[in-house]
Amino acid sequence: MKNLLVLILAAISLTTSAMAATLGPDVAIMEIRMGKEKQTRQVILGLHDESAPYTVENFKTLVRKKFYNGLRFHRIFPNSFVQTGDPSSRRGQTEKTGTGGPGYTLPAEIKLKHNKGAVAMARLPDKINPAKNSNGSQLYVCLTPLPKLDGQYTVFAQVLEGLDVLEAISNEPTNSDDFPLPKIVIKSIVLQPRDTSATKQ
Repeated sequence: MKNLLVLILAAISLTTSAMAATLGPDVAIMEIRMGKEKQTRQVILGLHDESAPYTVENFKTLVRKKFYNGLRFHRIFPNSFVQTGDPSSRRGQTEKTGTGGPGYTLPAEIKLKHNKGAVAMARLPDKINPAKNSNGSQLYVCLTPLPKLDGQYTVFAQVLEGLDVLEAISNEPTNSDDFPLPKIVIKSIVLQPRDTSATKQ
């Protein structure tokens, strides 16, 4: 029994190490303001540079340009996923909210699974997008494993800290379009080397 326990712990350790090995040298630190709260809440993302190099580099470029600053979370489903990254959301909900982007799409880099905490790019449906090209900026975060989406969307990052923040966002009240009624805004995203960030992973 003792030997079995040692083998299980070793397997867990190897799995954790393998996940960490797939992450690149930088993390993205996202500061989010929820409703009328004065203090922001923090979410830290590890980036899969090797598995989705083009998508990660595009995300980093947008972060450096402060593209995401001021964008709202525009689509939420309780304990399932939350979505952001549409520049039209700066003005609140309009008839075009959920369709915006930086003016281009990204080639599909579909390799990783939709595990809990996975961050993936949104895209248009197969009928009008058979190549499964990603939206240039819109992303969503899985709050639970979503295997039905595997093989369909580009996963490019993983939540390292702050999943509880996103779970809280997902449970806010919405209108009939799944748009959150409280104003939930990305105040900023910055890139930092992973070994000097707040995360211990």
